[in-house]
Amino acid sequence: MTVDEAVVRALDIGPDSTTAERTIDITTLGRRSGTPHRIEIWIYRAGNRWYLSGSPGPRGWFANLRANPRFTVHLKHGVRADLPATARFVDEPTRREVITALLDPQDRPDVAGWASEHQDLAEWLARSPLVEIVFDDERLRAASPARPG
Repeated sequence: MTVDEAVVRALDIGPDSTTAERTIDITTLGRRSGTPHRIEIWIYRAGNRWYLSGSPGPRGWFANLRANPRFTVHLKHGVRADLPATARFVDEPTRREVITALLDPQDRPDVAGWASEHQDLAEWLARSPLVEIVFDDERLRAASPARPG
């Protein structure tokens, strides 16, 4: 398997993916300082696109991406890769579709407990950060498997 194939497989997440498979790091640039900030976060997939989100409330990473949408995705489970990307802010219909899918535990025990405690759909729709990840590498975008949600 080539590194490119390994990266594509690592990004092939869906409702049956474990929390470990969803866990990545991202590096954003501080909105005031301009210095790099690296955090751990979950990556989500809806349709054939990748997203970052978080529980309702202000998030530094989201404010940083608002100021500078360029960032780096760091894969770390099974394959190590640093992938340059741009955050794309989504419209309201996409937001509703993605957040609804994100909160659906799909009968997953490792997600269901967390989701039942944290999933007030109205609050998530109103106050949760959400951005689409657009990878710089055209090969990643073109290699995106046609895996459902």
